[in-house]
Amino acid sequence: MRSISDLKTKAIVSNIRKIREFRNYTQDYLAAKLKISQNAYSKIELGYSNITLNRLVEIAEILEIELVDLICEDGEDVIKLKLASRQLRQSGGSL
Repeated sequence: MRSISDLKTKAIVSNIRKIREFRNYTQDYLAAKLKISQNAYSKIELGYSNITLNRLVEIAEILEIELVDLICEDGEDVIKLKLASRQLRQSGGSL
């Protein structure tokens, strides 16, 4: 049986991957921005690496999303809505 922290970690790394893919960023791109290897970044998304709060903040900044949206368990719908809203604001539209 998985612990609650394992399940929360899985949700967070899943949110990171979903946002990265939504933005059409590659693992290589994020790895370069974080100044780590692609292999090291892949381990973050797979949940094999324990990441620091500082690293999580860096990832949120690169993905242009609020940290709270990365760590919410029900992230997919919230993330898509917030990203779509932000893109509309930048283009002068509204929801």
